[in-house]
Amino acid sequence: MTVHRETVPAALAGQRIDRVVAFVADVSRREAADLLDAGRVVVDGRVVERPSTRVEEGSEVVVEVDPAPTGPAVRAEAAVEVPVVAVDEAFVVVDKPPGLVVHPGAGQATGTMAAGLLARFPELATVGDPERPGIVHRLDRDTSGLLVVARTEAAYHHLVDQLQRRSVERTYVAVVAGHPDASVGLVDAPIGRSPRQPTLMAIRTDGKAARTRYEVEETFTEPDRVARVTCRLETGRTHQIRVHMKAIGHPVVGDVRYGGGRTRVACPRPFLHAARLAFDHPATGERVSFDAALPADLTAVLAGLS
Repeated sequence: MTVHRETVPAALAGQRIDRVVAFVADVSRREAADLLDAGRVVVDGRVVERPSTRVEEGSEVVVEVDPAPTGPAVRAEAAVEVPVVAVDEAFVVVDKPPGLVVHPGAGQATGTMAAGLLARFPELATVGDPERPGIVHRLDRDTSGLLVVARTEAAYHHLVDQLQRRSVERTYVAVVAGHPDASVGLVDAPIGRSPRQPTLMAIRTDGKAARTRYEVEETFTEPDRVARVTCRLETGRTHQIRVHMKAIGHPVVGDVRYGGGRTRVACPRPFLHAARLAFDHPATGERVSFDAALPADLTAVLAGLS
Protein backbone atom coordinates (compact mmCIF):
# COMPACT_ATOMS: atom_id res chain seq x y z
CA MET A 1 0.00 0.00 0.00
CA THR A 2 1.22 3.51 -0.84
CA VAL A 3 0.57 6.38 1.56
CA HIS A 4 0.39 9.90 0.12
CA ARG A 5 0.75 12.77 2.58
CA GLU A 6 0.32 16.41 1.56
CA THR A 7 -0.33 19.81 3.13
CA VAL A 8 -3.17 21.64 1.35
CA PRO A 9 -1.69 24.56 -0.64
CA ALA A 10 -3.38 27.94 -0.92
CA ALA A 11 -4.52 27.14 -4.46
CA LEU A 12 -6.70 24.28 -3.17
CA ALA A 13 -8.03 25.97 -0.04
CA GLY A 14 -11.82 25.71 0.11
CA GLN A 15 -11.94 23.02 -2.58
CA ARG A 16 -13.85 19.73 -2.31
CA ILE A 17 -11.91 16.90 -0.73
CA ASP A 18 -12.41 14.64 -3.77
CA ARG A 19 -10.56 17.16 -5.92
CA VAL A 20 -7.79 17.45 -3.34
CA VAL A 21 -7.47 13.65 -3.10
CA ALA A 22 -7.20 13.42 -6.88
CA PHE A 23 -4.37 15.97 -6.72
CA VAL A 24 -2.54 14.38 -3.78
CA ALA A 25 -2.75 10.77 -4.98
CA ASP A 26 -2.66 11.51 -8.73
CA VAL A 27 -5.91 9.63 -9.38
CA SER A 28 -9.17 10.44 -11.17
CA ARG A 29 -12.08 12.11 -9.35
CA ARG A 30 -13.99 8.81 -9.59
CA GLU A 31 -11.09 6.96 -7.97
CA ALA A 32 -10.86 9.69 -5.35
CA ALA A 33 -14.54 9.18 -4.48
CA ASP A 34 -13.94 5.45 -4.11
CA LEU A 35 -11.02 6.08 -1.75
CA LEU A 36 -13.20 8.37 0.35
CA ASP A 37 -15.98 5.80 0.47
CA ALA A 38 -13.49 3.14 1.59
CA GLY A 39 -12.26 5.27 4.50
CA ARG A 40 -8.83 5.70 2.96
CA VAL A 41 -8.67 9.49 3.41
CA VAL A 42 -7.69 11.25 6.64
CA VAL A 43 -7.71 15.03 7.08
CA ASP A 44 -5.97 16.40 10.17
CA GLY A 45 -6.31 13.03 11.88
CA ARG A 46 -9.99 12.52 11.04
CA VAL A 47 -11.38 10.07 8.47
CA VAL A 48 -13.36 11.92 5.80
CA GLU A 49 -15.87 10.09 3.58
CA ARG A 50 -18.04 12.81 2.00
CA PRO A 51 -16.65 13.96 -1.38
CA SER A 52 -18.22 17.40 -0.93
CA THR A 53 -16.28 18.17 2.27
CA ARG A 54 -14.25 21.37 1.91
CA VAL A 55 -10.64 21.60 3.05
CA GLU A 56 -8.64 24.44 4.55
CA GLU A 57 -5.19 25.68 3.62
CA GLY A 58 -2.53 24.01 5.77
CA SER A 59 -4.60 20.92 6.57
CA GLU A 60 -2.74 17.61 6.32
CA VAL A 61 -4.34 15.14 3.93
CA VAL A 62 -3.28 11.48 4.08
CA VAL A 63 -4.46 9.08 1.37
CA GLU A 64 -3.89 5.31 1.32
CA VAL A 65 -3.82 3.78 -2.16
CA ASP A 66 -3.37 0.16 -3.14
CA PRO A 67 -0.60 -0.21 -5.74
CA ALA A 68 -1.88 -0.34 -9.30
CA PRO A 69 -1.16 -3.40 -11.43
CA THR A 70 2.29 -3.05 -12.95
CA GLY A 71 4.02 -4.34 -16.01
CA PRO A 72 6.59 -7.11 -16.03
CA ALA A 73 8.88 -7.19 -13.00
CA VAL A 74 12.42 -5.86 -13.41
CA ARG A 75 14.85 -8.49 -14.63
CA ALA A 76 18.25 -8.82 -12.96
CA GLU A 77 21.20 -7.63 -15.05
CA ALA A 78 24.61 -8.51 -13.63
CA ALA A 79 26.31 -6.41 -16.32
CA VAL A 80 24.96 -3.20 -14.77
CA GLU A 81 27.54 -2.07 -12.22
CA VAL A 82 26.19 -0.11 -9.26
CA PRO A 83 28.69 1.30 -6.71
CA VAL A 84 27.55 0.26 -3.22
CA VAL A 85 28.50 2.44 -0.24
CA ALA A 86 26.95 0.37 2.55
CA VAL A 87 25.15 -2.95 2.95
CA ASP A 88 22.82 -3.58 5.89
CA GLU A 89 20.25 -6.30 6.53
CA ALA A 90 17.53 -3.68 6.08
CA PHE A 91 18.91 -1.52 3.27
CA VAL A 92 21.62 -0.80 0.73
CA VAL A 93 23.10 2.66 0.12
CA VAL A 94 24.46 3.27 -3.37
CA ASP A 95 26.47 6.04 -5.01
CA LYS A 96 24.69 6.32 -8.35
CA PRO A 97 26.94 7.35 -11.24
CA PRO A 98 25.69 9.93 -13.76
CA GLY A 99 23.92 8.56 -16.80
CA LEU A 100 22.38 5.61 -14.96
CA VAL A 101 18.57 5.49 -14.86
CA VAL A 102 17.22 4.41 -11.46
CA HIS A 103 14.39 2.14 -12.64
CA PRO A 104 12.62 1.19 -15.88
CA GLY A 105 10.31 3.77 -17.37
CA ALA A 106 9.21 5.32 -20.63
CA GLY A 107 12.03 4.97 -23.11
CA GLN A 108 14.25 2.65 -21.07
CA ALA A 109 13.32 -0.88 -20.03
CA THR A 110 16.78 -2.31 -19.36
CA GLY A 111 20.19 -1.24 -18.11
CA THR A 112 18.83 0.42 -14.97
CA MET A 113 20.18 0.70 -11.45
CA ALA A 114 17.29 -1.45 -10.21
CA ALA A 115 18.27 -4.26 -12.60
CA GLY A 116 21.90 -4.13 -11.48
CA LEU A 117 21.00 -4.23 -7.80
CA LEU A 118 18.55 -7.07 -8.33
CA ALA A 119 21.38 -9.23 -9.67
CA ARG A 120 23.33 -8.72 -6.45
CA PHE A 121 20.40 -8.59 -4.02
CA PRO A 122 17.65 -10.87 -5.42
CA GLU A 123 15.47 -10.36 -2.33
CA LEU A 124 14.64 -6.88 -3.65
CA ALA A 125 12.20 -8.52 -6.07
CA THR A 126 9.61 -8.81 -3.29
CA VAL A 127 10.10 -5.33 -1.83
CA GLY A 128 7.90 -2.39 -2.81
CA ASP A 129 6.73 -2.01 -6.39
CA PRO A 130 7.83 -4.80 -8.79
CA GLU A 131 8.67 -2.11 -11.35
CA ARG A 132 10.85 -0.31 -8.78
CA PRO A 133 12.08 -3.09 -6.47
CA GLY A 134 13.20 -1.65 -3.16
CA ILE A 135 13.43 1.87 -4.57
CA VAL A 136 12.55 4.42 -1.89
CA HIS A 137 13.50 7.63 -3.72
CA ARG A 138 15.11 8.59 -7.00
CA LEU A 139 17.74 10.73 -8.68
CA ASP A 140 17.55 12.09 -12.22
CA ARG A 141 19.52 10.22 -14.86
CA ASP A 142 22.31 12.82 -14.96
CA THR A 143 22.43 13.47 -11.21
CA SER A 144 25.01 11.47 -9.28
CA GLY A 145 25.14 10.52 -5.62
CA LEU A 146 23.52 8.72 -2.75
CA LEU A 147 20.32 6.68 -2.70
CA VAL A 148 18.96 4.25 -0.12
CA VAL A 149 17.26 1.05 -1.32
CA ALA A 150 15.21 -1.10 1.06
CA ARG A 151 15.96 -4.83 1.33
CA THR A 152 12.82 -5.77 3.28
CA GLU A 153 9.19 -4.74 3.05
CA ALA A 154 9.26 -3.46 6.63
CA ALA A 155 12.30 -1.30 5.91
CA TYR A 156 10.67 -0.03 2.72
CA HIS A 157 7.58 1.25 4.53
CA HIS A 158 9.68 2.69 7.36
CA LEU A 159 11.89 4.64 4.95
CA VAL A 160 8.97 5.83 2.82
CA ASP A 161 7.27 7.08 5.98
CA GLN A 162 10.43 8.98 6.96
CA LEU A 163 10.51 10.63 3.55
CA GLN A 164 6.88 11.65 3.81
CA ARG A 165 7.48 13.04 7.28
CA ARG A 166 10.53 14.89 5.94
CA SER A 167 12.96 13.40 8.45
CA VAL A 168 15.39 12.10 5.81
CA GLU A 169 18.32 14.48 5.27
CA ARG A 170 19.27 14.85 1.60
CA THR A 171 22.05 17.33 0.89
CA TYR A 172 23.36 18.13 -2.58
CA VAL A 173 26.38 19.97 -3.94
CA ALA A 174 25.67 22.18 -6.94
CA VAL A 175 27.36 24.89 -8.97
CA VAL A 176 24.90 27.55 -10.10
CA ALA A 177 25.03 30.46 -12.50
CA GLY A 178 25.72 33.86 -10.93
CA HIS A 179 26.20 34.83 -7.29
CA PRO A 180 23.05 34.63 -5.13
CA ASP A 181 22.42 37.86 -3.19
CA ALA A 182 21.83 35.99 0.06
CA SER A 183 24.48 33.56 1.28
CA VAL A 184 21.74 31.46 2.91
CA GLY A 185 18.20 31.13 1.66
CA LEU A 186 14.98 29.15 1.46
CA VAL A 187 13.06 28.63 -1.76
CA ASP A 188 9.46 27.84 -0.86
CA ALA A 189 7.53 27.48 -4.11
CA PRO A 190 5.10 24.77 -5.28
CA ILE A 191 6.13 22.63 -8.23
CA GLY A 192 3.98 20.99 -10.89
CA ARG A 193 4.14 19.77 -14.46
CA SER A 194 4.93 22.52 -16.97
CA PRO A 195 1.79 23.25 -19.03
CA ARG A 196 3.91 24.10 -22.08
CA GLN A 197 6.51 21.33 -21.85
CA PRO A 198 5.08 18.22 -20.16
CA THR A 199 8.52 16.64 -19.70
CA LEU A 200 9.62 19.58 -17.54
CA MET A 201 8.53 20.85 -14.16
CA ALA A 202 7.73 24.45 -13.23
CA ILE A 203 6.67 26.70 -10.38
CA ARG A 204 2.86 26.54 -10.23
CA THR A 205 0.40 27.93 -7.71
CA ASP A 206 -1.57 24.69 -7.96
CA GLY A 207 1.55 22.53 -7.67
CA LYS A 208 2.73 20.43 -4.76
CA ALA A 209 4.48 22.11 -1.84
CA ALA A 210 8.25 22.23 -2.33
CA ARG A 211 10.99 23.66 -0.09
CA THR A 212 14.72 23.85 -0.74
CA ARG A 213 17.29 25.40 1.59
CA TYR A 214 20.57 26.55 0.07
CA GLU A 215 23.87 27.96 1.31
CA VAL A 216 26.60 29.57 -0.77
CA GLU A 217 29.93 27.89 -0.03
CA GLU A 218 32.21 29.58 -2.55
CA THR A 219 32.00 32.03 -5.45
CA PHE A 220 34.02 32.22 -8.67
CA THR A 221 34.46 34.76 -11.46
CA GLU A 222 36.44 32.77 -14.05
CA PRO A 223 35.59 31.58 -16.62
CA ASP A 224 32.23 33.00 -15.52
CA ARG A 225 30.39 34.20 -12.42
CA VAL A 226 29.21 31.03 -10.71
CA ALA A 227 28.83 29.78 -7.15
CA ARG A 228 29.22 26.46 -5.37
CA VAL A 229 26.23 25.88 -3.11
CA THR A 230 24.85 23.16 -0.89
CA CYS A 231 21.14 22.47 -1.22
CA ARG A 232 19.07 20.58 1.32
CA LEU A 233 15.70 19.16 0.35
CA GLU A 234 12.80 19.54 2.75
CA THR A 235 10.52 17.94 0.16
CA GLY A 236 11.33 15.69 -2.78
CA ARG A 237 9.60 16.86 -5.95
CA THR A 238 10.74 15.92 -9.43
CA HIS A 239 13.61 18.20 -10.57
CA GLN A 240 13.13 20.22 -7.36
CA ILE A 241 16.58 21.77 -6.97
CA ARG A 242 16.86 22.44 -10.69
CA VAL A 243 13.47 24.18 -10.79
CA HIS A 244 14.00 26.15 -7.57
CA MET A 245 17.46 27.43 -8.46
CA LYS A 246 16.18 28.50 -11.86
CA ALA A 247 13.27 30.27 -10.15
CA ILE A 248 15.63 32.50 -8.13
CA GLY A 249 17.71 33.31 -11.20
CA HIS A 250 20.59 30.91 -10.55
CA PRO A 251 20.09 27.74 -12.61
CA VAL A 252 22.37 24.75 -12.11
CA VAL A 253 25.42 25.01 -14.37
CA GLY A 254 25.26 22.52 -17.24
CA ASP A 255 21.50 22.06 -16.92
CA VAL A 256 20.45 22.94 -20.46
CA ARG A 257 16.82 21.97 -19.82
CA TYR A 258 16.43 24.60 -17.11
CA GLY A 259 18.59 27.43 -18.43
CA GLY A 260 21.93 26.46 -16.91
CA GLY A 261 23.71 25.92 -20.22
CA ARG A 262 24.28 29.62 -20.87
CA THR A 263 27.45 30.08 -18.81
CA ARG A 264 31.02 29.87 -20.10
CA VAL A 265 31.69 26.96 -17.75
CA ALA A 266 32.10 23.72 -19.70
CA CYS A 267 30.13 21.10 -17.78
CA PRO A 268 29.12 17.75 -19.33
CA ARG A 269 25.90 17.50 -17.30
CA PRO A 270 24.02 19.39 -14.59
CA PHE A 271 26.48 20.08 -11.77
CA LEU A 272 24.37 18.36 -9.14
CA HIS A 273 25.53 15.63 -6.76
CA ALA A 274 23.69 14.03 -3.82
CA ALA A 275 26.57 14.25 -1.36
CA ARG A 276 25.00 13.39 1.98
CA LEU A 277 22.16 11.14 3.13
CA ALA A 278 20.96 10.61 6.70
CA PHE A 279 17.96 8.75 8.12
CA ASP A 280 16.79 6.67 11.06
CA HIS A 281 17.76 3.02 10.82
CA PRO A 282 14.53 1.10 10.02
CA ALA A 283 15.26 -1.58 12.62
CA THR A 284 17.14 0.17 15.44
CA GLY A 285 15.96 3.77 15.14
CA GLU A 286 19.59 4.93 15.31
CA ARG A 287 20.45 7.89 13.11
CA VAL A 288 22.80 6.84 10.31
CA SER A 289 24.52 9.04 7.75
CA PHE A 290 26.52 8.57 4.57
CA ASP A 291 28.69 10.83 2.43
CA ALA A 292 29.81 10.61 -1.20
CA ALA A 293 32.65 12.65 -2.69
CA LEU A 294 32.20 14.48 -5.98
CA PRO A 295 32.75 12.18 -8.97
CA ALA A 296 35.66 12.80 -11.32
CA ASP A 297 33.72 14.72 -13.97
CA LEU A 298 32.46 17.33 -11.51
CA THR A 299 35.78 17.49 -9.66
CA ALA A 300 37.43 18.43 -12.97
CA VAL A 301 34.87 21.18 -13.59
CA LEU A 302 35.40 22.60 -10.10
CA ALA A 303 39.18 22.56 -10.56
CA GLY A 304 38.79 24.82 -13.59
CA LEU A 305 37.02 27.58 -11.63
CA SER A 306 38.76 30.50 -9.95
